[in-house]
Amino acid sequence: MASTSDLLIDGFGRIRESVHAVVDGLDEDQLTFRAEGGGNSIAWLVWHLTRVQDDHVAEVSGTKQAWTEDGWSGRFGLPFDEAATGYGHSQDEVGQVRVPADLLAGYHDAVHERTVGYLRGLRDADLDRVVDERWDPPVTLAVRLVSVLDDDAQHVGQAAYVRGLLPR
Repeated sequence: MASTSDLLIDGFGRIRESVHAVVDGLDEDQLTFRAEGGGNSIAWLVWHLTRVQDDHVAEVSGTKQAWTEDGWSGRFGLPFDEAATGYGHSQDEVGQVRVPADLLAGYHDAVHERTVGYLRGLRDADLDRVVDERWDPPVTLAVRLVSVLDDDAQHVGQAAYVRGLLPR
């Protein structure tokens, strides 16, 4: 029987596979294509979903983010505050995420490794721990991890959709 940890690792592994599939072989122009001229680009969607995972998992695990600790912020060179994850970004800010596929995939891989490392040590009893009391009811670790997984799945699905819209 699989543990909760195993199921979460599998889920985040599927996100990683999908991220690689959606960015593989695309150049920067394709990665920054925006449907109707103003939708979210593949580059922004993958950066955002990875930033959220990095931010949220680091918070619940009590560690630093790969974005800052491992120098990804500097490699990306984006004109945002280092703490930015993309929430509330304007259309102009979305358009400023212009980076190559290997950088997006590399950052996602680094975050994925940290996530899996944390999840491997997770016990089912840990899942009831309250990690955010700003909500009613307070958010437990289980809810936070499923929320991140769900958010990542939605965003990588959106990125795959945008890939399907790319001009041929």
